Amino acid sequence: QVQLVESGGGLVQPGGSLRLSCAASEFTFINYAVSWYRQASGKERELVASISRFGGPTTYSDSVKGRFTISRDNLKKTVYLQMNSLKPEDTGVYYCNARQTFPRVGEMYWGQGTQVTVSS
Repeated sequence: QVQLVESGGGLVQPGGSLRLSCAASEFTFINYAVSWYRQASGKERELVASISRFGGPTTYSDSVKGRFTISRDNLKKTVYLQMNSLKPEDTGVYYCNARQTFPRVGEMYWGQGTQVTVSS
């Protein structure tokens, strides 16, 4: 079973940057597509960015396109979310999600989340 641990959240001023990390325990991590979601207080969880097994293609929500970059290091079994030009509306709990896509679509796993607060 895949275990995902997010880190890197915190308090940052508008315009600042953070890099989130999602470390996986599963040795077949390369079989999983990974996504970042976020959930603001009182709102539904929304998809922020996704990355396929070998690092491409990547997709982004319109709200973060051009500011966030998702990447992965399969040797380290880690996915990153580089967040630049942060805005107060980026505030929320950020969750890592992994879904097996090879050799077939399989289980989906979630991390525990990391809080990101953008405020002056």
